[in-house]
Amino acid sequence: MNIVFLDGASLPYPMKRPAQAFQWTVRESTSQEEVVDVLADAEVAITNKVKLGRVQLEQLPKLKLICVAATGYDCIDISACRDLGITVCNAPAYSASSVAEAVIASLFALRRNLFEYREAASKRWPTSNHFCVHGTPIQDIKGSTLGIVGWGDIGSRVAQLAVALDIHVVFAEHRGATQVREGYVPFETMLKEADAISLHCPLTPQTRHLIGAEQLSLMKQGALLINTARGPLVDEHAVLNALRSGHLGGAALDVLEVEPPQADHPLLNADLPNLILTPHVGWASKNSVARLINTLLSNITAYASGKAINVVS
Repeated sequence: MNIVFLDGASLPYPMKRPAQAFQWTVRESTSQEEVVDVLADAEVAITNKVKLGRVQLEQLPKLKLICVAATGYDCIDISACRDLGITVCNAPAYSASSVAEAVIASLFALRRNLFEYREAASKRWPTSNHFCVHGTPIQDIKGSTLGIVGWGDIGSRVAQLAVALDIHVVFAEHRGATQVREGYVPFETMLKEADAISLHCPLTPQTRHLIGAEQLSLMKQGALLINTARGPLVDEHAVLNALRSGHLGGAALDVLEVEPPQADHPLLNADLPNLILTPHVGWASKNSVARLINTLLSNITAYASGKAINVVS
């Protein structure tokens, strides 16, 4: 097989050559303009975030398999792949533990204002009249309410960890749903009751800007927002305004609407101690990356042997 990894540098360390590859190309990155030329002779494409749309796919008659190096496959035109007979495989649940731990770490950091107190230790503690320096109140996470949007592998794992820490968990029903399924609460109820909200739903036209100014206004004064899913799930300007006004108690964002962001992005330059920005690495623990690579190799092996594994199209 001729196998091309379009954005191999998206992994923190290299993926080994699949046994089935007679030609193996790993590109650091690939622009949209390069996709057709790069994949012209490829039977298998691996992509993390490089988009493959219908116009491109129709020009790639040799392409038979697309392996998405992620759980979400919104970068692929699935309908076009079905029409063209291209198999698409993803890597489900490989990062559930890593992302869930990132969420819980953010909860601790924001509820305890760790970044504010780290700064206080170096700037205010040496001149303090007391053994301690007080600032923004520190809150325990025990007994708080965590609202989770998305009851998939990651949302479920977040809930498991949260319950173990004596956090009350509520799962939100779809926004605008006319019926509430068993085990869920209405979306607006979750907004009003949660001390922190964690997003784990896919990006669709219905979930774009799921959290905007209106939703933020319904949240408790001082509540937290955590997004480790997709950047466009939140209205970034509304989040920044809510942080600056003090209505939103803190935010931890591992994803942004455009990645990588411009250097002058308002959130990158906000300088707020209750805003945690990380560069889309919640998934990237060593264990998760190893599971991802093994899943990619398994998907290719299954395809080569005529079997189906992790097929989404």
